[in-house]
Amino acid sequence: MKFPSFFLFLLSSLAVIALQAQTVPKRPQEPSPPYPYLTEEVVFQNHEANIQLAGTLTLPKNKSGFPMVILISGSSPHNRDEAIAGHKPFLVIADYLTKNGIGVLRYDDRGVGQSGGNYEIAAYADRMSDVKSALAYLKSRKATSNSKTGLLGHSEGGLIAAMIAAGSEDIGFIVLMAAPGITGAEMILLQTKLSNKAQGISDEKTQTELDFLKIIFDEVIAANDLAHVKSQLSDSLKSHRELLPDGMTDEEIDQYLGVFAAPWFQRILKSDPASSLEQVQCPVLALNGAKDLQIPPKENLGAIEAALKKGGNNKYTIKELPNLNHLFQEAATGQEEEFVTIRQTISPVVLKMIMDWIGEHP
Repeated sequence: MKFPSFFLFLLSSLAVIALQAQTVPKRPQEPSPPYPYLTEEVVFQNHEANIQLAGTLTLPKNKSGFPMVILISGSSPHNRDEAIAGHKPFLVIADYLTKNGIGVLRYDDRGVGQSGGNYEIAAYADRMSDVKSALAYLKSRKATSNSKTGLLGHSEGGLIAAMIAAGSEDIGFIVLMAAPGITGAEMILLQTKLSNKAQGISDEKTQTELDFLKIIFDEVIAANDLAHVKSQLSDSLKSHRELLPDGMTDEEIDQYLGVFAAPWFQRILKSDPASSLEQVQCPVLALNGAKDLQIPPKENLGAIEAALKKGGNNKYTIKELPNLNHLFQEAATGQEEEFVTIRQTISPVVLKMIMDWIGEHP
């Protein structure tokens, strides 16, 4: 079956993980016990959703008044370590920060690991509700009840962090790691264009694919009844066969459109980070790798800065970091295929930068 490269782009990370899971190289940054800090497996309730979430709390030993950070994963369902391509970036981040006097709570997304609920049907409000439940849990604990608490979000997790911090006095700071600044529709078109270029796909074929995607996006965004969006899209695309890959059957079109009718895709497509970022008044650290093909740095960091400025927030630090990919690994191309083969989980430069910045915003 011949799918446009956008569809392959969406699935490529999962495909890389599945194909190479048995030959994962050693990950030298992954910590192992005994840890020089307190570690506790915890559960907390999301009363609004009537589900229980499970995670790991790491706290500095023999200290008080330390800052706390809640980690928020990206757009697909992740466990508390945000495991991807044989890496555990949230485990590495939590270990580094806690060794340096910063407490961390990371948890399994709903429906993953030991957490209840169903991630596949979760809207942004649901993801926000989970983070707010984690925040309430920290406030209920004696050791962390008076801590200044911030949010660290990777990719879509950064968008969730901004949505929660918008107009909130409970969030002390947010760290945005490869977070979106432009709308979901703009992002996907830009991702497709850059990915095609990196693969050597001609400008003509890329433009055909972009035209194809624009038709779909216009339909989804304009739809009032999303339950019928798949049928609407199917009729529309079958009348524009010149935009489809050669030989694509009606049955294959319907299978393909299942992605675009999925709740998680509609959530991403309609997202508009600027509307939340304009309301964020706490300190913000926004980082992006120069070789990030998923969240291209110039367009997104520029949009993040513009939104913060528009909202009157001048307490921000924005950095584009050379040679780093979407996972903040030191990379050659930024393509997803490298995620598995690179031994490094996250650049030490990034870890220190986050730790130093949090320390400067007590």
